[in-house]
Amino acid sequence: MKSKKLSIPYIIWMLVFTMIPLVMICISAFTNKYGSFSLEPFQKAFEHTGVFTKSLWIAFISTLICLVLSYPLAYMITKMKPSSQRTVIMLLMIPMWMNFLLRIYAWIILLQDNGPVDQVMSFFGIHGKYINNTGAVIVGMVYEYLPFMVLPIYTVMSKIDGGLIEAAQDLGSNGFDVFRRIVFPLSIPGIISGITMVFVPSASTFLVAQYLGGNDDKMIGDVIESYFMTDQNMASALSLVLMVFIFVFLVIMNLFGDEEAIA
Repeated sequence: MKSKKLSIPYIIWMLVFTMIPLVMICISAFTNKYGSFSLEPFQKAFEHTGVFTKSLWIAFISTLICLVLSYPLAYMITKMKPSSQRTVIMLLMIPMWMNFLLRIYAWIILLQDNGPVDQVMSFFGIHGKYINNTGAVIVGMVYEYLPFMVLPIYTVMSKIDGGLIEAAQDLGSNGFDVFRRIVFPLSIPGIISGITMVFVPSASTFLVAQYLGGNDDKMIGDVIESYFMTDQNMASALSLVLMVFIFVFLVIMNLFGDEEAIA
């Protein structure tokens, strides 16, 4: 009974700041500007299928790059001394203390024409445009969300029983077999958590593409923001469709997690 009473503030918080806004979005999505029931907002929303597809594609590529970079990094961190592990984790977290927009501005300075990246690449005879394109958006996304991939993988890896690895080595397993049979399977829950924590915000983010991307790199979060002040019904419909995509993704990730737990 006491635990139920302690949960009341959290229930109120969820009700006021999650459920009520969600209900309001649903009502707005299924009505027109006159307040009457209508599917017109969804008809307009599906005119932006291309933006949805590109947003999901950029989120997928960004998540994949984060995974490729984070997995070996997390593995190397677990092999360090405890004091060194804390230092590296702190270095990964320090940029997160800075304002999101300031971090984007930093990349604008780095990638702009005649900026540091352009000058270094020009020194080696490589000329190109490093901003206002899809590549710059992906770079910005990877930078923003890399810690969200590293931390869950590192947390799971750091809890792997070293006795299992020693037993496998004693039985004649080489380094690759130990990784393939023990380290990787046991780290899959961290991978699933990392993918979820990176893909979901990447698919729904805005501002990154506005500042680092070109005219064809608009993401669905930017479209929702642009319509919010002029057509809240359509913005609500776009938000609801995006929530459905994210919900399906989370269900799929949970299924993978359940299968791994059973295995």
